[in-house]
Amino acid sequence: MEEQKEKCEWFEEWFNTPFYHILYKNRNLDEAQLFVQNLVRYLQLAPSHHVLDLACGKGRHSIYLNQLGMRVTGADLSLNSIAEAKKFENDRLDFLVHDMRFPIAERHFDVVVNLFTSFGYFDQQADNEQVLKSIHQMLVPNGKLVIDFFNLHSVLKNMKAFEIKTIDGIEFNISKRFDGNHIYKQIDFVDAGKNYSFTERVQGMDVDQFNHLLKQAGFEVQAVFGDFQLRPFDQEHSDRVILIAQKV
Repeated sequence: MEEQKEKCEWFEEWFNTPFYHILYKNRNLDEAQLFVQNLVRYLQLAPSHHVLDLACGKGRHSIYLNQLGMRVTGADLSLNSIAEAKKFENDRLDFLVHDMRFPIAERHFDVVVNLFTSFGYFDQQADNEQVLKSIHQMLVPNGKLVIDFFNLHSVLKNMKAFEIKTIDGIEFNISKRFDGNHIYKQIDFVDAGKNYSFTERVQGMDVDQFNHLLKQAGFEVQAVFGDFQLRPFDQEHSDRVILIAQKV
């Protein structure tokens, strides 16, 4: 029974493989930088502010925030991602391996950002509540939280049941489904004669669910945007749900 308890979560295993980074290697860096610029402008961030990039991956948002003058900490559960991110550390940018369900000891932040659908990985709603409770604890009074998530309505309307992506000579067979609670993304491929199979699982959450969770955790939602240019959210047409919330 103990061995079952110690079995790692799907995201611990998948995010730590080189294949995860191959599949998602073509993420748009220019788009990410534009998003960060817009957030900095909207939140009126200054060099005196300390930003936490929670679930930072290899740190692309963290690094750019730091280049724009902010003091930044990036945290992620993936050992491989943090090892890569640490190559960019300086006296105002640091990275650490951390489970976002728990507060970082003895650190407080002016702003916490959780970007590129890095929320809702868990089976239980209690885990989401724990994440937000920990963020609330780490924020200074009146601190801000930014959550960037997919627009569930748009995703379900446009979701492909099956597709094949060939990247770096690897043919990724990808199938998706929604069970009413989670979106499942099954990823199967062969590399060097070995079969691999991974499943991504993200809770399908809409704006109302986020509003409820955030209010319950002690936040007040101040704005909801629908894309990286921070245009107003529209359920039918927006690609993203970007929530700006303040600790109350």
